[in-house]
This record gives sequence, C-alpha cells and structure tokens, in this order.
Amino acid sequence: MTSDTPLRALVVEDDRAMRQSVVDLLEADGWRVRDVPRADLALQALDEFNADVVLTDVRMPGMSGLDLLAAVEAQRTITVVLVTAHGDIPMAVEAMQNGAYSFVEKPYEPRRLLNILRHAAERTRMRNSNSRLRQRLVQMSGLDRILVGNSPALRALRADIADMADTAAPVLITGETGTGKDVVARALHDLGPSPDRPFVAINCALLSADTFVAEMFGADGHSNGRILQADGGTLFLDEVCACPPDVQAQFLRVLEDGAVTPEGTSAPVPVNLRVISATNEDVADAVASGRFRGDLLYRLNTFALEIPPLRLRQEDLRPLLTHFIDQLSLVYDVATPELTPDDLAAALAHDWPGNVRELRAVAERRVLAARRGTGSLALAIEPGLDGKPKQESLRTAVAELEREMIAKSITAHAGRMDEVAEALGIGRRTLNEKIVKLGLDKDALL
Repeated sequence: MTSDTPLRALVVEDDRAMRQSVVDLLEADGWRVRDVPRADLALQALDEFNADVVLTDVRMPGMSGLDLLAAVEAQRTITVVLVTAHGDIPMAVEAMQNGAYSFVEKPYEPRRLLNILRHAAERTRMRNSNSRLRQRLVQMSGLDRILVGNSPALRALRADIADMADTAAPVLITGETGTGKDVVARALHDLGPSPDRPFVAINCALLSADTFVAEMFGADGHSNGRILQADGGTLFLDEVCACPPDVQAQFLRVLEDGAVTPEGTSAPVPVNLRVISATNEDVADAVASGRFRGDLLYRLNTFALEIPPLRLRQEDLRPLLTHFIDQLSLVYDVATPELTPDDLAAALAHDWPGNVRELRAVAERRVLAARRGTGSLALAIEPGLDGKPKQESLRTAVAELEREMIAKSITAHAGRMDEVAEALGIGRRTLNEKIVKLGLDKDALL
C-alpha cells in the first residue's frame, strides 16, 4: 500500500467461509477490515467503523445487498461494490445505474477484486476530501454567515455557489430586488480562481446612456473603463438587462474576441476576466421583447443561480433576524433586544417584498428603538403604526400560514402523517392537534 492511512473495508457476506476468505485477502494487502453476516448489521457497523468501501453479497436472508446499497446511497458517501452469482449479473448492472461502483462475479479472481476495491475506496476518499474542501471554502468565504438560514433552498444555493466558484465560466444570478445578488456575486469571486484580483461592480441601471460606453469600455486619453479595470479578475454587471442595445453588441464582441477597444482608439486591448451578471427581470421576457440580445444571454448564462425570495423560505426569518439584530446591536452599542413570540408572529405575517434588504432595515429600526427602551418588530415593520399591533390579526395570519404549510405537506406526503410531522419539524401529537384546531379536512386534501 502506498497510502500512509490503510484503506478500510466492510465485508457483508452470509457465507462464513467466503466472508473469511475475503477478510484474509484484504488484511494480507494491508487493509483494515470489519465483517458482518447480514446487511442490517452492516448499517450498525458503519456507525462505528469508518469504511471507505462496502463489499456486499446481493442475495442474503432478510435485507438484501440491493437494499443495503439503497440505504447507503441515501445516507452516506461510501462506495458500494456488489458480489454476484452469474445469474445476478443483469441485476448487478442495474444496481450500478442506481449507484453501485462495480460488481464482482463469484468465484472472484483475487487480484481483480483487490483492484476494484482499491479504486472504489480511493473514490470514497476523494469524494469526502472534496466535500471537506468545499465546506472549508464555504467557511472561509463566510457564506454561512452572509447567506444566513437553513432552509433547503438556501442550503442548495450555498452548495451551488461552492460548486461554481472554482470555474471561470460566466454566471447569471436572478432574483427579486433585495435578495442578495451582489453578495452572491462577491462570494463567487472570493471563492474563485483569482480572489486576489479585482472585483469590479457596475450597476447598469444607474449609468446614463451618454456615459455608458466610456464607463464600460474606456476612452482614449481617459482612465480605463470598467472592463479593463477588471482584467484578470471579475466584472459584475448588476441589472444587466438595463444595458443599451448598442452596448450589448459591443460587449458581446469583447466576450467573443477577448479584447476591448476603448472609444477613440482602433487598437484592441486584450482582456481576460470572469463575467458575473445579475437581474431581477425575467430574462426570457427581455429577450422575447427585443430589449436583450439572445446571443449575449447565451454568453452570460453558462451557469445560472436563482436566489429564492424571503417569503418562500420563512424558516430563515428567525436566524436572519437574530443575525442582523446581534450585528446591529454591536454597531449601535445597544443591549440586544429579545425576539418575542409576537415579534416572530409579525415577521411571519409580513410578505417581505424587499426581501433580505428590507429585513435588515427592519432589524435596524428595532435596534434603534431598543436604544430608547421602546419598540417591537411589528412597529419596525410598519413604523407609522400607532399603538400596539393587533394581536388577533397576527394570530389569524399565523394560523393561515400553518394551515397552508400543513395542507401542502399532507398532499406532498400522500397523507402519511409520520412523514408530514417529520417534514414540518413537529411531533405527531402536535400535528393532530393543529389539524383539529385549524379545521383541516385530511381526506379532502388527498
């Protein structure tokens, strides 16, 4: 073995003699081995034994090797190799399509078995290494602090950013105003191949038609335009659909030629940059209406990221509010105000049309009110509201939200109430009580 750390295998085989022969073969080759006679015991063993590969027979009493494969694929990153009889080969091939790394036909040839298992184990280690690296990159970039929340949509977004960051390919970010498109663009740059190179941001909607060309491409006798300023790094085009048509044509030529020609000159200047663009518009509509060039879009959307609006990830409201209130309390040197149940009810009842940007502004108003010893989140959301918020209207809004979420979950899980409770993060008894209280008709939903 060339590795300093021995490879580790879990052998699952109900035939005792066969199982022992495999264990002897692997241990003679320097492996660390754990063996069990049944597939259900394998799942328990994996909790204690950090295996790089699972070698399992297909046909065993009780839980089969295919069942074990499905369970491992759903929960772990361990590679699985199957041992099959000749008649099981079609089944093994199908299993490979479902995630198995390879199969070995009985009786196996020892050298071939060792080669397959070694490659499978190295694959597991590489996958785990890449996963750890990606997590370190996320932590280094502060993605888990910048993109706060734990909703499935936000976890998927963070994973996509980590995956896309190490390529120089263009990325198009879409999302409503205030969702944090600029934050995502900066994270892609910081995690990318040239984090020490320039990150140049330009809001296309704020440039006048008269100065747009000079700002973007530069002009003879003046400072370089934004494109040349970003050479070697990242150019971030926010509100890209606001680019005038003639600028779109010129920018397309820059991307195709890898060079920019400043106004008043004839000599193109080579440029090498990554382009990240963003818009809150429907790009397909912009192309269909002729406001945006389709050929430019295809140059900009090699990868696409969509940031979900805050109203579709309400489980992120509490961590986001806590994050901003804690942060702003330090800024204003104020004792951190506590989030009360009424505060959370007010947050849930609000649609957040301004998304995270609006939420931060509300948190700031709440902290500033706390400095005077007053305030609530409802008043911070609607600063012109006189007196206390109407508690009954908030309760009604929360009840409507609960009714909608429970109804959708019952439908999605086909009425399997244990799964519904687990998906909603509540106990089965609590779920039953809410169904009665909210007047939901389970049968009508199915």
